[in-house]
Amino acid sequence: MFTGIITDVGEVAKIEKVQDTRAKIFCNYNVSEIDLGASICCDGVCLTVTDSGIEDHTNWFTVDISSETISKTIIGDIDFGWKPGRKVNLERSLKLGDELGGHIVTGHIDGTGSIENILDVEGSTQVTFKTNTDLAKFIAEKGSVTLNGTSLTVNQVAASSFDINFIPHTKDNTTWQKMQIGEKVNIEIDILARYVDRILGSRK
Repeated sequence: MFTGIITDVGEVAKIEKVQDTRAKIFCNYNVSEIDLGASICCDGVCLTVTDSGIEDHTNWFTVDISSETISKTIIGDIDFGWKPGRKVNLERSLKLGDELGGHIVTGHIDGTGSIENILDVEGSTQVTFKTNTDLAKFIAEKGSVTLNGTSLTVNQVAASSFDINFIPHTKDNTTWQKMQIGEKVNIEIDILARYVDRILGSRK
């Protein structure tokens, strides 16, 4: 489990096909403290560490990515997917007693969206994201949503789009400091919305 509070910005060092897809990611974490089999949220996707080490004074870890995960996320996208040099938001899994600074994040992506508009407003950046209506119905005004692993508060919602206001601190400490119209993103809806929908659906 995660909180959506980004603790490091990593960089994809290598992508290769080894049964599934294997990614090597440079990071600032102390890799000696990361156990094999540990979970790290990478751009919102919960992935399992398969190896780690230090290369030319740079820390790294590897993760294996299934074809199912690739099909549900932006990882394999031709234009905006993972390639060497791409920056990724990172968060290690919660430990008992850690502060829940954002909201409960599972690292299980529900779908993808894209940036429709970017507007600078009084020092912050207002961004409109577009997604399909089946996913958008779970996103509520003033509720939480996870985009590329980042816990964010929704400003406004429409039938198939929603607005997020990025404060400077969020942009400065995540991959959101660089964004462009048309860019695709991973979306995880609030887990509470999933359960409410399931409960209401079972009553029909």
